[in-house]
Amino acid sequence: MIAATKMLYLYVETPLHAGVGSGLSSIDLPIQRERTTQYPMIQGSGIKGKMRAAMEGDRKKLSPEDRAIIDTLFGPPSKPADDKDNGISGSDHAGALIAGDARILLFPVRSLTGVFAYTTSHDVLNRFMRDANRGGKSLDWTIPEAKEHTVLVTGKSSVTAGNAVVLEEFSFAEDKSASAHVDNIARWIANNALPQTVEEYKYWRNKVQNSLVILPEDDFRDFVVNATEIITRISIDRATKTAAGTALWTEEHLPTDTLLYVPIYATQARKMKKEGDKEVPMMLADEILRRAAALEQSQDGYIQLGGDETVGRGIVRIHWENQNSTNNKERSE
Repeated sequence: MIAATKMLYLYVETPLHAGVGSGLSSIDLPIQRERTTQYPMIQGSGIKGKMRAAMEGDRKKLSPEDRAIIDTLFGPPSKPADDKDNGISGSDHAGALIAGDARILLFPVRSLTGVFAYTTSHDVLNRFMRDANRGGKSLDWTIPEAKEHTVLVTGKSSVTAGNAVVLEEFSFAEDKSASAHVDNIARWIANNALPQTVEEYKYWRNKVQNSLVILPEDDFRDFVVNATEIITRISIDRATKTAAGTALWTEEHLPTDTLLYVPIYATQARKMKKEGDKEVPMMLADEILRRAAALEQSQDGYIQLGGDETVGRGIVRIHWENQNSTNNKERSE
């Protein structure tokens, strides 16, 4: 039974390819998407696997105590027991840490003014609020809905040109009637979902408060389907310095400055220990989440997700929610 919840935020700093293998469209290697909405996502199994790999490193170099902690969080390795690995195998117990899918919260779109806008939609924000409230966050946002051919912007929007917002080649009428609600949402995201380092992310925290755009739902879906980054790659023959056969392919990537969120859950540890005459969980759920959240410090705030690691793709800034933050009355930069 789930006993504790914490939200993990992923801010994409280099294009990220979490792929699904070969595709049927003109893109050879598309990214993972939700079946019904076509929103980009990253499967929870990939998130959990990367968390384990980052915490574990070289398993053979870990102490027995550290191996026991990692096995408690993620489950023992799914292989037969060996003579040096605690004498347990993946069938003994499951891990106590549960990683949900990474879902889209903000998607960057090229703008005529202000370089780019952080876009989202009524549907995306309501899904996020549902996920956050399930974890006990108790968000009480009023989420406005953009009408057809209009966008909702903040009170001091930097992406407006006259009375319009131009994203890619599409122009939308600006609607500031709900700017107080958009400001409230932008302020919360800046002070909770983005990293709180004093200088490094100050610019981005300010930008989201000046560049947040709530799109009509169909338009948001069109952007996340058609405005991702497509990279063409080729393999070169080392001897001739020309293309190696037919090795030319295209890869789809989530663009830099995308913001994703991952609900992280924990149960009491399924690995037990003796206390007197009783068996009790090796760790309680809050301790499970505390151990997982320590990943942010141990990795200096960064992990790599998806493919193309050796060419610098998928560098992601991780940030765990601040348990002590308050709702809707946050400081502003």
